[in-house]
Amino acid sequence: MGFIAETAKKVAFWTYPRTSWQWDVLCVLILCFIFLTPKGWFENSAFQRTHTGQTTVVMNTDVIGTQLDKAEIERRVRQLPGRNGAQVSAVRPLYDPSKKLIGYEVDIR
Repeated sequence: MGFIAETAKKVAFWTYPRTSWQWDVLCVLILCFIFLTPKGWFENSAFQRTHTGQTTVVMNTDVIGTQLDKAEIERRVRQLPGRNGAQVSAVRPLYDPSKKLIGYEVDIR
């Protein structure tokens, strides 16, 4: 029992010398975990349920104008390919560094 406890302690506290084979094995195991772990293990399902199907589109003021008109924005979004039944859920203005309005971020479902 002492061997297993001692090995677990060395692994947990990473006390192996850098030039040992144990160090190399631990590094390979960490790299395998990083690159072979499925993406789904790290996704938050509650977040996904609330944000599924939502897309953000950036619309230029040349297309919409400088007035925030949600009906016009929704009409323009529906003209986009494949967005016939789109609903606008949020509109945020975009400004350049000089505080000039350059467009809108439009969240659609």
